[in-house]
Amino acid sequence: MYGKILENFSTTVAVMTITMNPEHALTTYEGGCHCGAVRFAVDVAPQPEIEDCNCSICRKTGFLHLIVPRSRFRLLQGEAMLQTYRFNTGIAQHYFCKTCGIKPFYIPRSNPDGVDVNVRCLDREIADMQVVKFDGQHWEQHAHTLAHKSQSSD
Repeated sequence: MYGKILENFSTTVAVMTITMNPEHALTTYEGGCHCGAVRFAVDVAPQPEIEDCNCSICRKTGFLHLIVPRSRFRLLQGEAMLQTYRFNTGIAQHYFCKTCGIKPFYIPRSNPDGVDVNVRCLDREIADMQVVKFDGQHWEQHAHTLAHKSQSSD
């Protein structure tokens, strides 16, 4: 139903840990929507920078952004429960649960090769995360500062 966008999400990918430098080891977090129909796993580097965006949709939904390369995200269940919302340019694909309405992740316009996970949908907190403000009200002037986040360093 969602074609190539979610094709990679249904494929199980082994967690990669860089053993040469333990400071770069990835930690796997699981999360999902409120009703539990949609579940995912995401591999997170230490001390991730999380964006708190003030654009119209993020401000209204309280989305805290963890942008990762697509290879670090796995949809565990609920693909059939996902509905897509698009607005403005239609590039960003906002996925939300058909049952409870929660948006646990989406494909962002700034990083169409990555996945943007809502930190607030993780089952446990990322203790060492650093939350930074992102001026999404002036998205066009600031989007370039996010481009590196979906690039894999593995």
